[in-house]
Amino acid sequence: MKIKRDSLDILFSKIVRTRDGWECQRCRGRYDPPNKALHCAHNHSRRHESVRWEEDNACSLDFGCHQLLDSHPIEKIEFFDKRLGKERNRELYLRSKVPTKVDRDLVLMRLRARAKELGI
Repeated sequence: MKIKRDSLDILFSKIVRTRDGWECQRCRGRYDPPNKALHCAHNHSRRHESVRWEEDNACSLDFGCHQLLDSHPIEKIEFFDKRLGKERNRELYLRSKVPTKVDRDLVLMRLRARAKELGI
C-alpha cells in the first residue's frame, strides 16, 4: 500500500535534504537543489506517524542507494546503526511500533521552525 505524501512530508523532505547538504548519505553523491533524484529516505516507514517526521528517522539517499537499502533490510539496519548509533536506532524502532495519533499542527509548527533555522 502506497502512502500518500502531503504538505508535511514535502516540507520534511526539504528539511532533510537541506540538512544533509543535498548529498547522498550512503555514496556521497552530490545534487544541486531542487532535485528529485535525491530522496528523503525513512528508516522506519512513513506509516508509523510516531516517527514519520523525526529527523533521525530519515536521511538523504539517491534513488539507487534508497532502492538498495529498502531491498536489503540487514544492510539498512547496519547503515542506520552506524549513522545514529545502535541505541538511538533501537529507540526509534520501539517508538515506531507504538500506535500514535500525532498533532499535525504541532508537527507543522516544529517543521516550520526547523526550516527557518536551515534557511528554507
